[in-house]
Parts: sequence; structure tokens; C-alpha cells
Amino acid sequence: MSRVPRWLGRLGAGLTKMEERLDERRAEVERENAEEPAPQPPADRTPPPVEHVPAAQTRPDPALAVPWGVRVAAEAGWRLLVLAGTVWVLMRVISAVQLLVLAFVAALLITALLEPTVSRLRRHGVPRGLATALTAILGFVVMGLMGWFVTWQVMENIGDLSDQVQDGIDELRNWLLDSPFHVTDKQINEIAENLRDTIGANTDEITSKGLEGVTVVVEALTGILLAAFSTLFLLYDGRRIWEWTLKLVPAAARPGVAGAGPAAWRTLTAYVRGTVLVALIDAVFIGIGIYFLDVPMAVPLAVFIFLFSFIPLVGAVASGALAVVVALVTQGVFTAVMTLAVVLAVQQIEGHVLQPFILGRAVRVHPLAVVLSVAAGGMIAGIGGAVVAVPLVAVTNTVVGYLRKYSQQSRPAPDEGVAVRVGGGAAAPEDGGAVNAEGPAHQG
Repeated sequence: MSRVPRWLGRLGAGLTKMEERLDERRAEVERENAEEPAPQPPADRTPPPVEHVPAAQTRPDPALAVPWGVRVAAEAGWRLLVLAGTVWVLMRVISAVQLLVLAFVAALLITALLEPTVSRLRRHGVPRGLATALTAILGFVVMGLMGWFVTWQVMENIGDLSDQVQDGIDELRNWLLDSPFHVTDKQINEIAENLRDTIGANTDEITSKGLEGVTVVVEALTGILLAAFSTLFLLYDGRRIWEWTLKLVPAAARPGVAGAGPAAWRTLTAYVRGTVLVALIDAVFIGIGIYFLDVPMAVPLAVFIFLFSFIPLVGAVASGALAVVVALVTQGVFTAVMTLAVVLAVQQIEGHVLQPFILGRAVRVHPLAVVLSVAAGGMIAGIGGAVVAVPLVAVTNTVVGYLRKYSQQSRPAPDEGVAVRVGGGAAAPEDGGAVNAEGPAHQG
């Protein structure tokens, strides 16, 4: 029993010394690791590649993705739609008050014709009211006498004209029978019978048209009274009416509009004076020609030619055709051909000599624009619209040209500022005259 503890004691002492040697060895290894530097990678060894992550892509602006031509077309398209809508609304408003608009435009045309007389009387010391009254009365009396004269001549010659028309129809029938067209008497009778049947079948429609004609006469009388009333006020108080109209224009645009007003008025005055003079020359020379050709009612036909000349192109053709038809049914084919020659000769002289000389470049409008404007005016407002279409186009052309020139001259240079008046608005161009924001220096 005494040997076992001794053996256990030696075993425990050996384990203790082994543990101490292990601790010493562990401490030496730790000291060596602490004293040695960290191992460096070889100089020629490259780091491992880093995986590339693509950057997030941003989407472009949708407007930039649309082609340039499509964007321009879209920008122009919606602006054209706005303009078309504005014009459509304006046409609807004008159609609703068509009589009033035509009466006022007619008053403007008459005022442009009579205003120089008022100004001349004013320069001779006549008071404004008296000058306006004298000019208006004289102008209305002259126009009334022209209408009365035409009516009187037609009523005086209607009996002889009907007999001459019947004789002319008989002569035309005989000429057709003897002509190389191989027209037979049976065919002529069938045409006359069909014409009578057509007139008899449409008697009710003709009667209703006659009743509508009464309404047209009433409207025409109303329009004449409105035009006369408006003309009096435009002749007497035109300047103050223009000044009041300018106050409705925004202040920034007022100088340009104030300068465009007198330019438009000069164009309208030149157009009316020139048209009256050209129409008078046409009426006189064509009237003299058909008078010497013994065409009935030469003087009333000349007056009709004068009135129809206010409708450019179309009026001259219509009045000349009327004179040729009257000559054909009353005097025969030869007289009709001679009448046509006279009408064509006078109209050629008018178109190539008189109009360029009298009207000048101030109111020159391209023939295509004349035809289209007359057609559009006739479709919108009938004969009245055809009469006012060309002067409206001429005035619009003048106003647009003046405003374009004014905007170019008012635009400042890159190194200069815009001269501003006291009260706002850009300064007027130097060669455009003094622009008065309160109104143009003209009467009417």
C-alpha cells in the first residue's frame, strides 16, 4: 500500500514538468512570431481581378427621343389648330351679325372715299359738323341719283326691250336653222317646250324665292341705313373713335398698332379712289362703245358696269357678259361680237395700264390672291363679301408688312439696349415717323 502513492507522486511530478516545458515552448514560439515581419507577396504577383459591375443606365428624355422633324411638325400643328379654331369662331360671330359687319365695312369704304372732301373743306375754314353734313349729303344724293337713274331707264325701255328681245330670239332661231350645227326646227321647239314646262313645274319655288326677295330688300334697306349712320359718325368723329380703339390694345403693342393704323387707312383710301376712277373709265368707254353700236339701254348698262367693277375680275366679266347678251338678243351676232371686242379692249387697257398706274404698288395684290379672296368672300357673305374681300386683303397685307418692319427696326442690337419711353413701350423706328400712342394723325 505504501508503494502506490509514491508512484503516483512521481507521475504527477513528471506531468508537471512536461506542462512547464510546453508552456515555455509556446512562449518562445509566440516571441518568434512577434519578432518576425509579416510575409509580403512576391513583387511580380498581380492582385486577383475584381469583378466589373455595370453602372445603372438612365433613360433619355422622351422629347429628345422624338425626331426633330416630327417635333417641328407637332409644334406647328397645334399652333395651326389654335389659329383655325380662332378663325372658325370669328367666322361664326361674323355670320351671326353679317348685316351689321357688311354695313360697317361699307361705311368704311364710303368714308375713305368722302373723307378727303371733308378735310379739304376743313382747310378752307368750314366747321367740322357743316363739312361732314355737306359731304355726306352730297355723296348720298349722288349714289341715290345713280340708283334712280338706272331704275328709270330700265322702266322706260322695258317695253321696247321686250320687243327687241323677241325679234332677237327669232333672228337667233333663224341663224341656228341656217348654221352648220344642223339644228332642226323640231329640236328648237323641244327646247322651248322643256323650258316652259320647267318654269311651270317650279312656279311655287319661284314664288317662294320672290317672297325671300322681299326679305332681302328689307335687309338691304336696313343695311343702307346702318351704313349711312355709321358713315356720318366716322366722318365727324373718326379720330376719337380710333383713339378709343387703341386703348383696347395692350400697352406693349400699342406703338406698333398706332403706326399700322394710318398705313392701313392710306391703303384703303388709295384702293377706293383708284377703284372708283377705274370703274368710271370702264363705264364711260364701254358705254360709248355700245351706244354707237345701237345696243338698247346703253346708259343703264354703263351704270351696271360701273357698279360691278367694284368686284375685281368677277364683276368685269359679269357686266361685260351682260352687255354682250343684250347686244346678242337685240341686235344680232355681229353686234354682239363687236360689243365683246369693245369690252375686252377696255378691260385689257384697264388691267395692264390703268390699275398699275392709278393704284400703284401700295395696294398691289397678286391675281391669285384676288381670285381666292373674291371666291371666299362670295361664299361667306355673297355679293357684299366679294366686294369687301380684296380691300380687306390689301389692308391686311399692309398691316402685316408694317408690323414686320416695325418689329425688325425695334429689335435692339446685341450690344445695345432697348430705348424705353416714359410710360412703357419700345421706341418707334427712326424712319417710321413719330408714333403717337394716343392715335394716328388722320381723320376717319
